[in-house]
Amino acid sequence: VGELLLYGEISDFTWWGDEVTPRQFREDLEALGDIDELRIYINSPGGDVFAGQAILSMLKRHSAYKVVYIDGLAASAASIVAMAGDVIRMPRNAMMMIHNVWTVVAGDANYLREVADALDRITESVVAAYKEKTGLDDEEIRRMMDAETWMTAEEAVEKGFADEIEDTRAVAASLRNGTLVVNGQEVNLSRFKNPPKLLVVPDNDDPPKPAPQAERGDSDAERKRRLKLLSLELELLSSSSF
Repeated sequence: VGELLLYGEISDFTWWGDEVTPRQFREDLEALGDIDELRIYINSPGGDVFAGQAILSMLKRHSAYKVVYIDGLAASAASIVAMAGDVIRMPRNAMMMIHNVWTVVAGDANYLREVADALDRITESVVAAYKEKTGLDDEEIRRMMDAETWMTAEEAVEKGFADEIEDTRAVAASLRNGTLVVNGQEVNLSRFKNPPKLLVVPDNDDPPKPAPQAERGDSDAERKRRLKLLSLELELLSSSSF
């Protein structure tokens, strides 16, 4: 049995020394030698989509039986890497997020159109990775990516993005100035357009307020979904220091 950690930002290059790069990941993978089972532990806000896809390809090519554990968060490019697992396991207080590929550019109209076309092509490859694991159709996956979908363990298993739910694990979490820290990994929430509401509460010394009652017009299914998400978010923040 071999084990690898994917904790932190996924990047083509290392700037601060704590990023996960394809080159370093390949070296760590090769150092494990001939193994029958590979366990990958993920706690990451994501990062560079090409670096994430490169790591996914390395894992898919590896002959070992792969078990992926989501230790807190697998967001953006990290969720792509997670799809390499023959089995993906999530504790009840872990989360997964998928969204559209995006970038920051400057240029004239022609160049911006080229970039948009490139993003569409990249999105197709990401959709294919999710589809292979989940069995969902392209339209459903694209809808979820458009909405920037955050999933609890239960929702991830229901949609096919994970296979097994584990018991809740201890999570060290804190939130300050828009930065969430989960098990030592920082997540700048401003980079996301639709983070769960309880993860963007203002900094203060007061405990989180009780979950609001569902609006009268909500369906039973929507109320249950909200309660599940709010319960998870409160559990993440229960040990937080503000």
